Amino acid sequence: QVQLVVSGGGLVQPGGSLRLSCAASGTIFRIYTMGWYYQAPGKERELVAIISSGGSTNYGSSVKGRFAISRDYAKNTVYLQMNSLKPEDAAVYYCNADLEELGFGRRSYWGQGTQVTVSS
Repeated sequence: QVQLVVSGGGLVQPGGSLRLSCAASGTIFRIYTMGWYYQAPGKERELVAIISSGGSTNYGSSVKGRFAISRDYAKNTVYLQMNSLKPEDAAVYYCNADLEELGFGRRSYWGQGTQVTVSS
């Protein structure tokens, strides 16, 4: 069974930094894209950043230039370095992976959310 385990998050002051990690485990045959989404109260879940198996990245417009996504292919882990955090970045952040699980084919998996609070 595939699991995505998220770590990081918490409270940070405006202008500060946080790093999120998401490790995929289980009977994984291949991981295609990994990424991060966020959801603020009363709003839809939105893309933060995504990274392909080849290393191509795509960012939501509100985080470009401040956030950086990276991936450790050997560890099946994706990271999100968040810099210059703003109060409007506060949300629950979710990890996502598009992968093939042995015997079950390709599908999208979600990790548990982690709260990011940006406040002085």
